[in-house]
Amino acid sequence: MKKVRWGVLSTAGIAQKEQIPAFLRSSNAVVTAIATGSGIEKALEVAKRFGIDKTYDSYEKLLDDPDIDAVYIPLPNHLHKKWVIEAAKKGKHILCEKPAAISADEVREMEQACKENGVLFMEAFMYYFHPQHARVKEIIDASEIGDVSYMQAGFSFYLDESRRANSIKMSDETGGGSIYDVGCYAIHSLRNILRAEPETVHVHAVMDPEFNIDTDAVGYLTFPNGVRATFDCSFNLAMRNEYKVFGTKGTITVPRAYRPDNNGGDGLIIVETNGVSRTETLNDDQYRGQIEHLSQAILEGKNHIAHDFVNTLNNMRVIDACMESIETGNQVKLS
Repeated sequence: MKKVRWGVLSTAGIAQKEQIPAFLRSSNAVVTAIATGSGIEKALEVAKRFGIDKTYDSYEKLLDDPDIDAVYIPLPNHLHKKWVIEAAKKGKHILCEKPAAISADEVREMEQACKENGVLFMEAFMYYFHPQHARVKEIIDASEIGDVSYMQAGFSFYLDESRRANSIKMSDETGGGSIYDVGCYAIHSLRNILRAEPETVHVHAVMDPEFNIDTDAVGYLTFPNGVRATFDCSFNLAMRNEYKVFGTKGTITVPRAYRPDNNGGDGLIIVETNGVSRTETLNDDQYRGQIEHLSQAILEGKNHIAHDFVNTLNNMRVIDACMESIETGNQVKLS
């Protein structure tokens, strides 16, 4: 079977812990090269551990390799735009870590570069490729919980104090903060499950005075037809990754919404109606699913994928509105 030949720009922790192992589990993709921007030693070590054939001491050299079809970009958020555009100019298809950028304007520039060079781009919201979310939509569409009028979503984890000073998650310059890091998932899932775009956003945040980033945030969003939603995210709470959908007849709770891989890929859906509860378990590999989806589109020469630039831009517009709301203290309308 033909496989897409991937290169990895950076030896970032997410690449080593999640994405490169997922490439190894994939049927239609293979990592053939890895590059680092700060000396070759780390790239050599990672390449040896994962059986990657080629190493480069610069991202430019990897992008110049004619035997690479696509690149995975797990660089800090503020570098996404630059290297997405550079990769597009070299004709490489792109899987880019979330958030795709640090503003909607950056996303528009990235989209233009990808269109001009005929390459596919996908933002790495891996959770989207777990089947539990499609199942939630089926339950909603079957009217099991009645008319949906409210949804809440939250993603938090405790960022140890000893790690904060040197973490890019705590750096305003690199696009850090809880909304960019994990709140983006909660926002994305609200849009995904409700299948609508918010009309207004109002966010309150706890700002770290030293690092000038949001360590905690709570947002209130309004959607068409009177549907409301809230999200929260934090670096100061225990691990939580869930959403809950409220209807006129019952509720759907998804307690492992974004990281079912922490439980062997088992996603849980808890449906409660009329005082009766049932739990459904669905197992899958969301990281592998993400890679195989994009790789298959590349192999088949498709120009559309499940999570496209429209989705990326719309999510980034909401995040922009969140940041504006934090700065002004006001509700922000999305036109």
